[in-house]
Amino acid sequence: MRTLLLCGVLALVTGCGNFGFPGVYRIDVEQGNLINQEMVDQLKPGMTARQVQFILGTPLVQDTFNLNRWDYRYSIKNGTEIRDERRLTVFFENDRLTHFTSNYKPAAADG
Repeated sequence: MRTLLLCGVLALVTGCGNFGFPGVYRIDVEQGNLINQEMVDQLKPGMTARQVQFILGTPLVQDTFNLNRWDYRYSIKNGTEIRDERRLTVFFENDRLTHFTSNYKPAAADG
């Protein structure tokens, strides 16, 4: 009888972790590099890696197998809900920026 009661209490306690308690405040958690559109607009092909790092900061991920690729990621979460996620990947060849991919919108063309 004691074992059955213990199993029932254990099942109830572990079940509460999946649903959460109502009314519990969850803080926003920001992770990664905060990159804005102005910073992305400054990137131009031919820039050195040092110039890119000056504009964007130290990359969140530097691939040890591909030193010519830097990844900048930013996310903001409220509990398990992702509220915003941004990605920017820059590619180099001979220490010069060749191109980049991102989910930021490109700058409007002048003229």
